[in-house]
Amino acid sequence: MKQERKFSTMLRGMTRDGSARISVLNSTEIVREAQRLHKTAPTATAAIGRLLTASSMIGALLPEKNDTLTISVQGSGEAGRLLCVSDYYGNVRGYIQNPLVDPPRKASGKLDVGAAVGAGTLTLIRDIKGAGQPQSGTVPLASGEIAEDIASYFAESEQIPTVCALGVLVDTDYTCLAAGGLLIQLLPFAAEETVSLIERNIRDFAAISDLIRRGMTNMEIAELALRDIPFDPFDELEVSYLCNCSRERMYGALASLGHDQLVDMLNEQEVEGKPRELEVSCRFCNNAYTFTEAELTAGEGT
Repeated sequence: MKQERKFSTMLRGMTRDGSARISVLNSTEIVREAQRLHKTAPTATAAIGRLLTASSMIGALLPEKNDTLTISVQGSGEAGRLLCVSDYYGNVRGYIQNPLVDPPRKASGKLDVGAAVGAGTLTLIRDIKGAGQPQSGTVPLASGEIAEDIASYFAESEQIPTVCALGVLVDTDYTCLAAGGLLIQLLPFAAEETVSLIERNIRDFAAISDLIRRGMTNMEIAELALRDIPFDPFDELEVSYLCNCSRERMYGALASLGHDQLVDMLNEQEVEGKPRELEVSCRFCNNAYTFTEAELTAGEGT
């Protein structure tokens, strides 16, 4: 049975003086779907949930409808690689190499995402249609906690001062209790007074997942982050965990491997007395697609 698509909400706005733009995302439903699909342990849920949340907010800043954003985190920790892909609308899908990673909690009792991720790099790639080669940048991980790494990326790679807050609360049954994110980026020639107020407000800003758990709306969270700064929300989006895999796409990926490699793969899967076939699964949603040898060798994958 097809799972009902559930939506998260994202508010976007800008300060009236044009100094900064803001995005606030209640990503609870996105993270719940990721946990359901990948059967993640609590720390893995927090890690991929934070990256999904950031990817959705940044993806929604893409300039054109067919553009895509990919963020990859490759660390030395047991989590392995984390990969998220977002579209212009803020819809997102993600993957964590080790969904069972769950190191001991910090002394404070919080999940230790930094230990799960470890040291390594963050790479952000924008595929802007019509712009030729994708635009990409890579920076060392600042902490492995994801939010600091996103802010560090924008400061180092794109010279955009950025505030990023990400949070995921995991319930005792391993499901996501609350999740969300805040992204504030300064625009060129930002007013010093506005910058000072943002810095003050962020010092007093509570954990965003706790604010969401307490029932605060995106607008109320934005008002906290931009306290004493006039701003205007310009839209509120419905976004979701959305995978675009299909049988046709999977067949195309297999066909791109070439005849010889396909034959080798079929040989590896051969079972005496049974027709030779390949089963491939989407790493973002775990949907499985089976192709017979006849389909693969005859060029029929639909």
